[in-house]
Amino acid sequence: MKISVLKPSLLGIALCLSGALQAQQSASDNPALKKFAFLIGDWVGEGNGQPGQGTGYFSIRPDLDGRILVRKNHTDYPATPQKAAFTHDDLMIIYADTPGDLSNAIYTDNEDHTIHYTISFSEIEKTIIFTSRYTAGRPTFRLSYSQVDTSTLTVKFEIAPPGKPDAFTPYLEGKVHRKP
Repeated sequence: MKISVLKPSLLGIALCLSGALQAQQSASDNPALKKFAFLIGDWVGEGNGQPGQGTGYFSIRPDLDGRILVRKNHTDYPATPQKAAFTHDDLMIIYADTPGDLSNAIYTDNEDHTIHYTISFSEIEKTIIFTSRYTAGRPTFRLSYSQVDTSTLTVKFEIAPPGKPDAFTPYLEGKVHRKP
């Protein structure tokens, strides 16, 4: 009886690992996805910032035959004396305006925010930076992922006030670890 339960579990683990390895392999083979390869996978972490200490997870995966990347994020924030517990969910699609050049993203969340980003990349620092487009009278946003090692990233979300698009201050930051 234990063997029949164990075999499907081992098969499921093997299939999950195989799928993750194939996604990373296809990213490293696809020139458009190559610079994003270190981000692709499932991540878990903790961070802190103005909303409080949160815990959560996200995934970044190729979709549409590697023509886009899709990031899905979920974070839970516990109650504090100042505010009730809440959950934050968001979706970001990284896409190309020019075929083969993933240089833009659109972000939306369960708090009614939509942000259009342009993307820059530093291969030396293994950092990808998403910066919102400047709009007069509105804040500017910057989201960055930096590779610490093959299983760890730092994540930082910063906001610049309206009229000062380069005066970024941290809003959230933390480390995430690749799920095994």
